[in-house]
Amino acid sequence: MQFQNIPHPDLPLEDHRFSKLLGRKNWAKLPPAIRRRFGKRVHRGGSVVYRGVVTQMKMNPAGRLLAHAARLIGAPLPYDLSCLGKPAVVIVTEDVAGNGQFWIRQYGRASGFPQMIHSSKRFAGPTGLEEYIGFGIGMALKVSVEASALLFKSDHYFLSVFGRHLRIPRLVAPGALVIGHHDLGAGKFRFSMRLDHKILGNILSQDAVFEDAKQ
Repeated sequence: MQFQNIPHPDLPLEDHRFSKLLGRKNWAKLPPAIRRRFGKRVHRGGSVVYRGVVTQMKMNPAGRLLAHAARLIGAPLPYDLSCLGKPAVVIVTEDVAGNGQFWIRQYGRASGFPQMIHSSKRFAGPTGLEEYIGFGIGMALKVSVEASALLFKSDHYFLSVFGRHLRIPRLVAPGALVIGHHDLGAGKFRFSMRLDHKILGNILSQDAVFEDAKQ
């Protein structure tokens, strides 16, 4: 009689999607803690929660204007400088119906409700990874490793209409977005976000430090 090793429904499964995007050589360059975080898939749409605090937040006038204008399409960018030093929470949920993940980022503010940012990562498109923010707007991401950090860099922005992707011209795109995951050891990591415009320079940046999810 043969027995199958069936994982417990509440335990995370192995996830090779990010490692395939990077390739074996680049994946091996990442610290073990980052490989663990991005190498697990939560079973049956369960969620993983990371709690932390915003440690840096900057916006120039152009970044402030863009962040507030983007509130019309669901506020995909942090827009309140008062989130500095406030609690932050990231919730990652497996998209059971599709090949991807749902991400929710919650940033505390000096007053009022926290800002909630929703997005969906899908393993699709010309770069192998796309992030949707709603209203048919998304961006193709390239994944790379630099200085032992896992980086997600915008390749291009697009508008999805009736199943077709229409590229947004770089002239009117918000700029080059780079999101980083930097391991700090002791079960902590730094999330970094930087949005740079070719003419306006660094228009928005944010850092936050999180702790590993408690299993």
